[in-house]
Amino acid sequence: MNINIITYLACICFLFLFGRIFIVPIRKVLKLVLNSIIGGCVIFFINIIGANFGFHIGLNVFTSILVGLLGLPGAVVLIIVKLLVG
Repeated sequence: MNINIITYLACICFLFLFGRIFIVPIRKVLKLVLNSIIGGCVIFFINIIGANFGFHIGLNVFTSILVGLLGLPGAVVLIIVKLLVG
């Protein structure tokens, strides 16, 4: 009986530690995915507003991740690069 309680406690501790090890990377990946989706939406709205002025930024994985990681400065960087290049 005493060994069963120790085994259960050890399993609970193992599950807790195992969960702590893998939950942090999963949160970071989910945050990156969410920020990339928001970045894609920002680029989409920039393209809607820029359509009146003949301005367009390509909406792809790279640009949405860039805006997702950097936020508003990333969108500004894309606008500046687009104005300088094309």
